[in-house]
Amino acid sequence: MKTKQKILLGTLFWGATTVASSLVQADDKTSLPGYAEGAQVVRVEKTQGQIDEISGVVFTQIKQVRAVTQLEMSLLVPRTKDLKPAIVYFPGGGFISADHEKFIDLRMPLAKAGFVVAAAQYRTVPNKYPALVEDGKAAIRYLRKHADEYGIDPARIGVLGDSAGGYLSQMMGMTNGEKSFDKGQFLDKSSDVQAAVTMYGISNLLEIGDGFPDDIAKVHQSPAVTEALLVNGTAFGDFPGASIGSDPEKALQASPMGHVEGSKPPFLIMHGSADTLVSPLQSVQLFEALKKKGDKVEYVLVEGAGHGDLTWYQPPIIDRVVEWFKATLGGPIKGNSSTGNASGGNL
Repeated sequence: MKTKQKILLGTLFWGATTVASSLVQADDKTSLPGYAEGAQVVRVEKTQGQIDEISGVVFTQIKQVRAVTQLEMSLLVPRTKDLKPAIVYFPGGGFISADHEKFIDLRMPLAKAGFVVAAAQYRTVPNKYPALVEDGKAAIRYLRKHADEYGIDPARIGVLGDSAGGYLSQMMGMTNGEKSFDKGQFLDKSSDVQAAVTMYGISNLLEIGDGFPDDIAKVHQSPAVTEALLVNGTAFGDFPGASIGSDPEKALQASPMGHVEGSKPPFLIMHGSADTLVSPLQSVQLFEALKKKGDKVEYVLVEGAGHGDLTWYQPPIIDRVVEWFKATLGGPIKGNSSTGNASGGNL
């Protein structure tokens, strides 16, 4: 009998405690500012930082006789007081467009990993080489000049590009220390980079169609193909135009493979095995040249991937690039930036 009474009393005590606890929880919710009967009250843990997007930033001006060309970049800036590495993204576009605000699928994960990510325009055809290389280096110098403003560590800047943007990313890394490409503003700042990623990029303008069927090879022999226009310019007046192979030395010097000598930053080279626009042999050529010199380089051949197809937007690709940049440039240095508001909020 006593045992039954103890059980009954214990059950009643547990029940009373549960009811009391529930009442406390209910009281806590109903006392919240803004509470209304039927409201769904949730509590959210702060596990993710805030990213500020700054668009329309003019990073260079190219003055001509009757015009001034302004080039813009868009920035993704983690709102922290950390000293952050930076990455400049150069978009692809066949040397005829530079829509820099694309590939947010990759740029945003990099920003969430703590990088300042700048997506930069550059001059395209009919502008001739080396205009786009000068523009890429101008973007890098601009970030170093404004490093304090964005919380950037000027000693840790990398580049990233796909297709024609991959060519430009390669050129940034392969021409480290070549001052002849530094034109325009902020010439007191270095345009050297500490890491380079190229995705299905072009390393040799003479051999973009290497290994492809004859009908594609004929396209690359045309004076109207974009790499020929980039190097030789458009037909005008008494100039009938010229193929990319008309001056091999000139074309090679306009290519990353023409700048193999000297110290290079670490490279991550990625290409799809099913690319029918830029030959995968382009990436093989660059990889083998850097490896032969003993430079730090990784080559990832993505089985079945085409040129800029959906494969490149999948998490394994995105994660590989983010992790490589983290391993190569390092992460943010906590609390070492002289600027930045870490409080967050839409202000």
